[in-house]
Amino acid sequence: MSSDLSTAIRDALLTSGKRAKVMKTRALVRDYRRGTLPVRFTAAMPDEPAWPDQLTVLSPGQMPKRGKGGSQRNRIALWHSIAHIEFVAIDLALDIVGRFGAEMDEAFIADFLSVAADEAMHFALIERHLASMGAAYGDLPVHDGLWQSASDTAHDVAARLAVVPMVLEARGLDVTPAMLERVRSQDDSRGAKILQRILDDEINHVAAGSRHFTAWCARKRLNPSIHWINCVKTHFRGGLKPPFNDSARLAAGLSRESYTSLV
Repeated sequence: MSSDLSTAIRDALLTSGKRAKVMKTRALVRDYRRGTLPVRFTAAMPDEPAWPDQLTVLSPGQMPKRGKGGSQRNRIALWHSIAHIEFVAIDLALDIVGRFGAEMDEAFIADFLSVAADEAMHFALIERHLASMGAAYGDLPVHDGLWQSASDTAHDVAARLAVVPMVLEARGLDVTPAMLERVRSQDDSRGAKILQRILDDEINHVAAGSRHFTAWCARKRLNPSIHWINCVKTHFRGGLKPPFNDSARLAAGLSRESYTSLV
C-alpha cells in the first residue's frame, strides 16, 4: 500500500499498462475519498509518465493525416485518437495534484483527483468501444504533444492551469460537438453517448482549471485575465483557433474577451 497520496500518484504515473493505470488511478482516488490515503507530498513526480510499450509515439508533425470519411479504418483512427487524449489526460490530472498539491488547497486536490477518475472512466469506455470495432489502443501511432505542454509548465501551477485545462481541454469543448454529429451520422449511438458524457464532464474539468487559476491569481493579487493571456503567450506553442463553443466555454467560466484576444 502507498504511504501517502504522492507516492500513490507517482506509482500510477509510472505504470505503463493501460488497464493497470486505470485501476491504480481509480484505487487511489477511492482511497483518498475514504480518508485512508494520507494527504502528504513526499514523492517527486517523474519527468514523464509510463505509457504502454506497444505505443508508437511520434512528434505531432510526424502523425499521418486522419481521413474524414465514414470507413471502418477512419472510424477506428478517430476513436484511437480520442483514446490517446483521454489516456494522457489521466496522467495530466494525476501529475498536477502530485506536483502542485502541496502548495494548493484541499479543494484543488479533490477537484483534480475527480478529473483523473473521470478521465480513467472515459478511457475505459473508449477502449471497449474500440474493441467492438476489432481494434485496441496501441494499434496506431500517437503523438506526445499533450505531455509536452505538461513538461513546459512543470515549474508553475498557474501556467499549468492556464495551458492544460483552460486551453487544451477547452479546445475539446470546441471540437467535440462536430465529432458528435459525425458519429451520430454513422448511426453509432453508443459512441455518441460516450462523446456526450465526455463533453459534459470536460465542461466541469475546464471550470475547475478556471476556478483554481482565478483563486491563485487572487492570492497573488494578479488580474486573472491579464495573467492568463501572459501565461498562454509564454507557455503555449500553438495558437487559439476558432470556431469556439462559446456557450460551453461560458459554462466553464472562460472569458470570451480573453480567448478571442489570442486568435
